[in-house]
Amino acid sequence: MVNIAFAALLAGLAGTALAAEHTNVVFILTDDQGAWSLGCYGNSEARTPGVDHLAAEGIRFTRAFATIPVCSPSRATFFTGRIASQHGIHDWIKHENMGSRARVAVPEEDSLLSAILARQGYTCGLVGKWHLGDSARPHAGYTYWFSLLEGSSEYNNAEMIWEGKPTRTKGYLTDRITDKALDFLQSNKDRPFFLTVTYNAPHSPYRGHPAELVELFRDCPFNSIPRLPTHPWSTSKVEKLRTHQTLSQYFAACSAVSRGVERIARQLDDLGLSGNTLVVYASDQGYCCGHHGLWGKGNASNPRNIYDTSLQIPLIFRQPGRIPKGATTDALFGSYDFVPTVLAYLNLPPSTGRNLPGRSFVPAIKGQPWEPPDAVFAEYGRARMIRTATYKYVHRADGGPHELYDLQKDAGETTNLADQLEYRQRLVTLRTRLFKWFDKYAEAGRDPIGNEYLRPDDTN
Repeated sequence: MVNIAFAALLAGLAGTALAAEHTNVVFILTDDQGAWSLGCYGNSEARTPGVDHLAAEGIRFTRAFATIPVCSPSRATFFTGRIASQHGIHDWIKHENMGSRARVAVPEEDSLLSAILARQGYTCGLVGKWHLGDSARPHAGYTYWFSLLEGSSEYNNAEMIWEGKPTRTKGYLTDRITDKALDFLQSNKDRPFFLTVTYNAPHSPYRGHPAELVELFRDCPFNSIPRLPTHPWSTSKVEKLRTHQTLSQYFAACSAVSRGVERIARQLDDLGLSGNTLVVYASDQGYCCGHHGLWGKGNASNPRNIYDTSLQIPLIFRQPGRIPKGATTDALFGSYDFVPTVLAYLNLPPSTGRNLPGRSFVPAIKGQPWEPPDAVFAEYGRARMIRTATYKYVHRADGGPHELYDLQKDAGETTNLADQLEYRQRLVTLRTRLFKWFDKYAEAGRDPIGNEYLRPDDTN
């Protein structure tokens, strides 16, 4: 009996050691949250202590960008490392989530990060928004699946997919997503895991958030929100949306997510998992709440916009003991960099044979010397963008309007320099580089523009 017990003890210790060799990952992804909406990004009106504390314990990226300003394609890029003109999803998915028309939108050859980690022995769980097609069943290595039916939902008594069927939840959706995240952590504390927590908040509708959180903003002047007139391209009247009530709901939704982040961090502490768990916080794209005279993201305007406010996202990495506390980096990060960064951080082989445009940012995360990329690229429909630290150029394949901004003098992107002769050479240089980048990475059949419209000698 003694020998059997001792053998069992050794087996248990071996299992514990195996788990300890792995770094767990908790990836928290919000919906429609601009970096500007968080206290740790300088908004004194925000009430986001949970996220702020996460940033204080890790590294915060000050220039991180989604590479398409709308949800489904942006999520596909986060999980595959491939741009929209590679994975082929160019707008939000409307008809393929549930029912007879449901299908998985991400091509099989574009292996998602969860599938890669599942093959490495990770248990993968998703709680929250999927919105990459066929929400009713788990995909890509996920075995724990608590998913929104569609791309958005009411915030109270929402329907979710649980155990393979629609289930009516009780109470506030953000809290129910957090509850399932805690359940997953408790159930998988002794094995390597990848937990994806995809909050619907602060996506519309702008109602139904907890009264105690909305009350925090009762007397808030919202000086952090620009009072600009409706943009000429806007598809809605911004003055009708930019009300105190709507802003209170949006800010309260961000506070509710922060409360969820705090609960997840506390659970990791209580389970003794914080030291060997990488926590990443991001959003699928930025958002305008009156910024530029728009309400929404890239599809808030016609033509579609690729303003920084529609693209810039919060991005925080935290793992106590491995990532410097309270650090920041201004390296230009694109969401296509996420997969190579996580795989390198976990000391796993990079995804090969898929012409990935991204690179690992592990040196930036660990505070090591390196040469970061000097530009980030984005697209939406027939528009494409290159952004450096100092300039930004947007090219529209249908002849314009093209845009050029001097970000050192005009960080708010208010003065378009594309037609000014003194900036002509700068524009041509950026345009040529933009075309070459997409020529290298965009794929025939998944690229809505192609070389017919993007010629390196185009100087019009």
